Amino acid sequence: MANSTVRGALSIHGGNPQFLIEKVIRARIYECLYWKEHCFALNAESIIDKAIELKAIGGVHDRQTPTDFMCLTLKLLQLQPEKEILFEYLLAEEFKYLRALAAFYIRLTFRSMEIYELLEPLMKDYRKLRIRQVGGYTMTHFDEFIDQLLTEDRVCDIILPRLTQRSVLEETEGLPPRKSLLDEDADAEKELDEGRSEAGSEPGAKRQRMLSRTPSRTPPSSRGSSPDLRRRRSRSASESTDGGRYMSRSPSRSRSPSVSGEEGDTRRRYISRSPSVSPDRELAALEAEERIDGDV
Repeated sequence: MANSTVRGALSIHGGNPQFLIEKVIRARIYECLYWKEHCFALNAESIIDKAIELKAIGGVHDRQTPTDFMCLTLKLLQLQPEKEILFEYLLAEEFKYLRALAAFYIRLTFRSMEIYELLEPLMKDYRKLRIRQVGGYTMTHFDEFIDQLLTEDRVCDIILPRLTQRSVLEETEGLPPRKSLLDEDADAEKELDEGRSEAGSEPGAKRQRMLSRTPSRTPPSSRGSSPDLRRRRSRSASESTDGGRYMSRSPSRSRSPSVSGEEGDTRRRYISRSPSVSPDRELAALEAEERIDGDV
């Protein structure tokens, strides 16, 4: 009973799902120790733990011994889980070997249209995978493994069912054309460049507006003139307004109002407040007194 397909399982590609694995490899799987110890009484839920513990993918290694990956693949063919469960396997991005197991099972059992729709998005995964084969281990990447499933006829020592070409499905069943990841990266770079150019042009325009709106500190007539030239111009302007007179800028010592001199004399005189009398006035006063005395 442990080697038989579950009751009610649907035929895949016109036969028993276990027959998708060659008879020689299938017989070795039934005899290997891993199948007898770890694959007994597994179901769609408990097989997840075994898939998480996988360390490599592959078909058979030394002495034609099947790998653990191939034993779990045969167990999935026996259980034939529902599509919703397989979709959950693919969504578990943190467990790469679980996703690889689900992708390999989908390639064996699903229709060509569904295979392209489900496996092509997985080519964005670039994580490393170990491959156990005769002679030891080799290294590959997840996207390379998916590409092998879509392009090659034999993967992990298993002959894959025939896959309809993509161009035929695009013409007959309306499969949308495949969009390369390089085209998506180029479109994303163009959008980033456009956003940067727009963001760089807006501050430049604002800066020009700010510069045009700020008033100039110096009048246009006095730009580029030296301070000496400005002083000369101010002096010439003051002389022209005073009628050609020289006006001293030093403040007057006397606080009394200025007394004008003789007619025609435009200069201002300095009048002292001290009671001193000039010698000329003293002589004139004496002569006047003598005249007055003589007349008497």
